[in-house]
Amino acid sequence: MLENILLIISILIIAVVLLQSNKASDGSQIISGGNEVLFQNMKERGFELFISRLTLILGLLFFIISLVIFLK
Repeated sequence: MLENILLIISILIIAVVLLQSNKASDGSQIISGGNEVLFQNMKERGFELFISRLTLILGLLFFIISLVIFLK
C-alpha cells in the first residue's frame, strides 16, 4: 500500500518539477557577471508560489514515506 502511494508521489514530484520556471539561466548570469540578478529581491507569486510549496510538501511526503518503508 505504501509503495503505491510512494510511486504516485514520485510521479507527481516529476510533473511538478517540470512545471517550475527555469532558474538555471539566472544562475548563469550571476557567474558571467550579471550582478543585477544577484541582488534582486524576486519573490514568487501566484502559480509559482503554489508550485514551489507543492514541491516542498511532496518532497517531505516522499522522504517520510521512504523512511517508514525502510524502517518497516
